[in-house]
Amino acid sequence: MGFDKLSLTGRALKLLGQREHARLELERKLAPHVEDGDDLAAVLDALEAKGFISPERVAQSVLYRRSGKLGNARVLHELRSKGLDDATVRAAAEQLKDTEHARAWDVWQRKFGTVAATPQERMKQMRFLASRGFGGDVVNKVLRGQSPDGEEG
Repeated sequence: MGFDKLSLTGRALKLLGQREHARLELERKLAPHVEDGDDLAAVLDALEAKGFISPERVAQSVLYRRSGKLGNARVLHELRSKGLDDATVRAAAEQLKDTEHARAWDVWQRKFGTVAATPQERMKQMRFLASRGFGGDVVNKVLRGQSPDGEEG
């Protein structure tokens, strides 16, 4: 049986087998495949009731995959875009807040590694870190060469 003939439940399980999906993501991906007599909400309710859809697992998956490269703002935006509720996003923000400086430092080290010698280079480094979603205070610390352990780099 090809992918075209799968039921909504089958399609949802196939997607969930590839990675964690939030309910809203599944809804968006499955909507084009709804046929007469299908009840997408009931399918998603059943999957949620059985524990196949878990906002907490989605949040943990995103944190694991994305936090090493992105700042808090970008990670939290990604969580919101997946349709996760405010409480789940707030819990994720709590997990991220104490590690942003260390994560920004690692990203900066991999990309640049040295404190900027010119104002132009400093602006380039600042734009790079800001585009990754790191907060202004963290970006300034990193660009001053202040490592997360408090030593000057």
